[in-house]
Amino acid sequence: MKNFALIGAAGYIAPRHLQAIHETGNRLVAAVDKHDSVGILDRYFREARFFTEIERFDRHLEKLRHHNSDERVDYVSIATPNYLHDAHVRLALRLQADAICEKPLVINPWNVDQLSDLEQETGRRVYTILQLRVHPQLVALKKKLDALGKGQRADVTLTYVTRRGAWYPVSWKGNPEKSGGVMMNIGIHFFDLFMWLFGGVEESQVHLREPGKGAGVLELERARVRWFLSTDEQDLPEGFRKEGKNAFRSIVIDGEETEFSGGFTDLHTRVYDRILAGTGFGLEDARPSIELLHDLRHCDLTSIDKRAHPALGDRK
Repeated sequence: MKNFALIGAAGYIAPRHLQAIHETGNRLVAAVDKHDSVGILDRYFREARFFTEIERFDRHLEKLRHHNSDERVDYVSIATPNYLHDAHVRLALRLQADAICEKPLVINPWNVDQLSDLEQETGRRVYTILQLRVHPQLVALKKKLDALGKGQRADVTLTYVTRRGAWYPVSWKGNPEKSGGVMMNIGIHFFDLFMWLFGGVEESQVHLREPGKGAGVLELERARVRWFLSTDEQDLPEGFRKEGKNAFRSIVIDGEETEFSGGFTDLHTRVYDRILAGTGFGLEDARPSIELLHDLRHCDLTSIDKRAHPALGDRK
């Protein structure tokens, strides 16, 4: 049994981490969040110490480490806002614990280099959550694509619209300096997925880049990917809006819809299983998508052409 600590216990994604720690047979010894709405802890770990100040949390874990307590932390799970990930990973490594960090692991590529240096210095590991890589349907799809060989190129269209209210641009998620922008905040797992499935980037274009949406095209080794991401409910299909649905997710490969709406409930647990077995996703797994998103945020916009996503038809 391993000991875990959790930073960001009141956040949206924290329950997935708590569930994963519990289902892998381990225990949570401490958690921290500046917000104290953390009743979710009672579902899994009633005995875990809770702090609202990161300094007191840090001091507690340092005491456990220094005294070689049975509760000395082996892993620190990080479910905080994107811009804090780097600092909290550093905290974990300084405590001689491995870090398990939500995506995006960091916002800027040079932070990957710095964390790699810290791994070497401390002898600890930095892991990240790339859960689409363990989704059963997507694992099967990768095996199918790999069997085709490198000579064939796929035509891929991604459309992902997830409705967000007026709170979104006011929160840290609406601040590009803190979230990395909408493309990183809601899209990084898709960009990682496509490079995992179809290989590295040969060319990229951005046709649309606004606070709540973005679109462009990627030329990968084995695919052309037209992508459209949005938090604007007006971009939802009309039927979805009428039915009050909050999100529309579609990946079409060579004219065939790829369905993977189900099977998400235990993906964090699957990733934790890999980490505990020593085969988790690390810094170099995360690097390509972080570098790509940095380029997409800072490149010049390209004129909309025939390769653009169909959602941009009215803008051509």
